[in-house]
Amino acid sequence: MIRERYFNAVIFAILLAVPAWALWAEEPFTITLMTRAAVFALAAVGLNIALGLGGLVSFGHAVFFGLGGYAMGILAYHAQTYTPLMEAPLLIEGTKAMPLIWLVAVVISAFAALLIGVLSLRTGGVYFIMITLAFGQMFYYFAISWAAYGGEDGLSIYVRNGFPGLNTLDPIQFYGICLAILSLALIAADRLAKSPFGLALGAVRQVPQRVETVGLDGARLKLVAFVISGAITGLAGALFADLNRFVSPTMFSWQLSGEIMVFIIIGGVGRLFGPVVGALVFVGLEHWLGGLSDYWHIYLGMLLLVIVLFGHGGIIGMVSGRERSDG
Repeated sequence: MIRERYFNAVIFAILLAVPAWALWAEEPFTITLMTRAAVFALAAVGLNIALGLGGLVSFGHAVFFGLGGYAMGILAYHAQTYTPLMEAPLLIEGTKAMPLIWLVAVVISAFAALLIGVLSLRTGGVYFIMITLAFGQMFYYFAISWAAYGGEDGLSIYVRNGFPGLNTLDPIQFYGICLAILSLALIAADRLAKSPFGLALGAVRQVPQRVETVGLDGARLKLVAFVISGAITGLAGALFADLNRFVSPTMFSWQLSGEIMVFIIIGGVGRLFGPVVGALVFVGLEHWLGGLSDYWHIYLGMLLLVIVLFGHGGIIGMVSGRERSDG
């Protein structure tokens, strides 16, 4: 739909204009807020592939977010303490190179999504929701008891990891990295939705029996989508940990899984820029209303209520119409 494409262009312009204004006005905190929104949006882009395309309501996506965060934290911790992760049978050392950390985070998160997906996709509906939630709680309590890496207190990283040719401690440069990755993820999600795989996945979500009659394996399609979804969310977790220079078991919490889903519902389930809109709204409300009241989630709940009752396509659907588009 043309209106949705225009609206998406406006949202992307905001992602460019607000940090540029903050840089000119010497407001680094605003850049940090936009970075936080971009990272959350990336996590929601991952979940939107499973939820929006595959119809998989996962309450355990914080598992992948947390795994990405801990992959960054553990590698950086061993690099800053000059101690290897493993000495035998192979010598594995820590690193502070962002590209290598991202690769490890994506691989670990994708592998975890594969294992969790194989088990969870044996069920459906509320049982799938509960199994993914159970996995999230398992990882959460494991992280709490993992004393080697801070346990309940978490793990601090003293210096942000490096990217070739950039000063990652400069807020605008780190934001540029996050925005570039978010843009690539949005392009990939758009291409995926328009591909034969994406069309088949959408058909599995709507009419699974007909898909099976033409010889397609619906469970396998959902599993692939779940793995891709987990990998993207894991990458977001690594960026979030680098943003804060801190990882903790809360990255595995079911509340975070719920927040990522809220981003998508606010923006629009299955909408390309739905996760971006939802993340921007959430971070904005958290910043402005959080300074006025500790109970700002009441206003978030009211917004969600309005969207669920009157805007079935989220904010994007309310602006551009209820039918989803590929643009």
